[in-house]
Amino acid sequence: MVRVERLRADHADALLAFERENREYFARAVPDRGDAYFELAGFAARHRALLAEQDAGDCHFHVVMDDEGCLVGRVNLVDAADGCAELGYRVGERAAGKGVATAAVAELCRVAGAAYGLTSLVAVTTLDNLGSRTVLERNAFAVVGDVEVDGRPGVRYRREHLGH
Repeated sequence: MVRVERLRADHADALLAFERENREYFARAVPDRGDAYFELAGFAARHRALLAEQDAGDCHFHVVMDDEGCLVGRVNLVDAADGCAELGYRVGERAAGKGVATAAVAELCRVAGAAYGLTSLVAVTTLDNLGSRTVLERNAFAVVGDVEVDGRPGVRYRREHLGH
């Protein structure tokens, strides 16, 4: 159904197209990244910086590809330290509601343990983001507390026992 690939330099053009195509859709749920993010030069610099963070081992960035090889989402692990990292993900509007995020998060949980040696993941989402909460709960994340996400009430999740 979906394939999760570690972020590479040659993903840049497809990733920028994905972000531009879904800018308004994502802005309905999370703060917009600002015009500079979507300009070619700024995006290229940001992409290089992400790859450098990944090379340092602090973060693990991934793209989600569909059966036709189109980029339909992102799923990332940031601030990896002491066996734990924070999970973040986004799926484009055309792929939303089709199980893509659930499948991508499941695969990344497996990869996090097997390839990156992580033992737990944390994630946060707003209370009103039922889709994101469902993805996390379907992937064995448990609620561990309340948080504020960009001024809105949210929930913090944690998953132990990652797949190997």
